[in-house]
Amino acid sequence: MQAPSSSEARRGVPASASAADVMRAYRARRQSMRRGVLSRYRVLGFLNAGTYGRVYKAEDALGATVPGRPGVYAIKKFKLDREDDTNVFRGISQSAIREIALNRELAHENVCRLWEVLLEDNAVFLVYEFVDHDFLQIIHHYLTVVRTPIGGAMIKSLMWQLLNGIAYLHANGVMHRDLKPANILITARGVVKIGDLGLARIYSDPLVSLYTSDMVVVTIWYRAPELLLGARHYTPVIDLWAAGCIWGELMALRPMFKGEEVRMPPKSKKVPLQVHQLSKIVDVLGTPDTDRWPRVTAMPEYAAWVATRRSHNVPKALYRWYVDRSGTSSGFELFDELLQYDPERRATAARALEHPWFSEEPLPQTTLFPLQSPYPPGRVVVEDTAPIVPRARRPGV
Repeated sequence: MQAPSSSEARRGVPASASAADVMRAYRARRQSMRRGVLSRYRVLGFLNAGTYGRVYKAEDALGATVPGRPGVYAIKKFKLDREDDTNVFRGISQSAIREIALNRELAHENVCRLWEVLLEDNAVFLVYEFVDHDFLQIIHHYLTVVRTPIGGAMIKSLMWQLLNGIAYLHANGVMHRDLKPANILITARGVVKIGDLGLARIYSDPLVSLYTSDMVVVTIWYRAPELLLGARHYTPVIDLWAAGCIWGELMALRPMFKGEEVRMPPKSKKVPLQVHQLSKIVDVLGTPDTDRWPRVTAMPEYAAWVATRRSHNVPKALYRWYVDRSGTSSGFELFDELLQYDPERRATAARALEHPWFSEEPLPQTTLFPLQSPYPPGRVVVEDTAPIVPRARRPGV
């Protein structure tokens, strides 16, 4: 075996060391240089939990804001895989890998920024800028506290910023695939931030088809009709359908298409037909036909769906959902373009931003602060019984 180099000698590796010894010395040195989550951040409290894991509010450990950094953060801790009742580490989940890979490449004022990725005690921590609110909180606040509709100027600004963020994602080849009010964040100054890219995918030249890797995408109430009818290949305009649903919800303070989802059985390779969800869409948009959607009869689940329908000629009633006190019809035109059955006729994000409605008074704002609109209280943090890092363990891996 070759003698260690002078650099190895300086690192304290003995001349007789094996390759395994060298690797152990390297790992020990690397570990000594690594800082853990609690050495970098001071956890202020627990925010919420989901199927992915838990989210905490934190600030820089030294208390002072580092120039160029926000100072306050939301730290997402992914769950370990479970086998029986034992936590086992099998690597990083596909969802976490996607979220990390995409967020590290994205930088836009309307997309939530990922600042850092940490690995500690076999857990993955994603450190995001902290954002005070989300669209769901705004809707609930107006419905239960303010008890009036959200103002038209505020809705226009919210939608412009949302479409601006979607346009940026699409221009960079990213499809979000899970836009809904809870995933659209908004800062205390009224800047919209698209969050949660766990289902997002690069759609230009993917290594495998989008359907192969994820048979079910988009939360059911915001799922586009081509997905509901079994499309194996789809385009970024599924995100624009979801944006249209969110717009309707901002105006009415309730979901537009609140269907009941049929859950996919475990280990099943067939996505169940969502008859109730489709019926909710037809109640508002009317029955799709080949005039409005030329390729509808070619959709994989079309024949099965037709066999379940009680009425075959429901009229369109989208106008009942549109609320605009400006006296112009251009807003409704854009609303209608986002909720087209035919994906090829649905507005793209870039085209939507150029719509005349956004050039009419009141002009959309890049921040809602000048509008002085009512806001809900900031996110509440609570003490968590399960600490972000078990206290009995040392920092690092």
